[in-house]
Amino acid sequence: MNQYPASIVNLIQQLAKLPGIGTKTAERLAMYLLKTSRDEVSQLARSLLLVKDKVQLCTRCFGMSDEPLCRICSNPARDEGVLCVVEQPTDMAAIEKSGAFRGLYHILHGTLAPMEGIGPEDIRIGELLERIARDEICEVIIATGTSVEGESTAAYLSERLKERPVKVSRIASGVPVGGDLKYIDQVTLKRAMECRHEF
Repeated sequence: MNQYPASIVNLIQQLAKLPGIGTKTAERLAMYLLKTSRDEVSQLARSLLLVKDKVQLCTRCFGMSDEPLCRICSNPARDEGVLCVVEQPTDMAAIEKSGAFRGLYHILHGTLAPMEGIGPEDIRIGELLERIARDEICEVIIATGTSVEGESTAAYLSERLKERPVKVSRIASGVPVGGDLKYIDQVTLKRAMECRHEF
């Protein structure tokens, strides 16, 4: 990168710090930003600063929001009796894109990982239990991932919620739509067989 001035080298280095952006992609982005208008670059810079200044965690679900309550929690059309528990805000966004869920969410911001020193007190399990006790929740859908940590978090939550007067369910997992069985891994096939349902 010695062929570039220090200001461009610095920009490339900063862009390369972003996840999924290697040096070559950072270089392409830097060259694009150099070619684009000053106004567009200013808009990008303002957007970055606005996100840092304005985005906060929703006080109810711990999703990302510009206000104390996110747009989902403040929507009166949502079913307040059904709560979907996810690991991260990106998981909530994925479920929302599907259009399959009309209840509310609770975002844990992680999973249990004892080997890494992450216990129940390190993610938002306490807040979840308080919320279930306080609000009129009739069903909790556990939608953590199928990794070892996601499964152990789901098992822990299921155990903790046994004593509560709520229905507890787990999202199904298995063969994806359009999946060819010969390309599906054995763990996924096993899960699909275990979670089968009647027509």
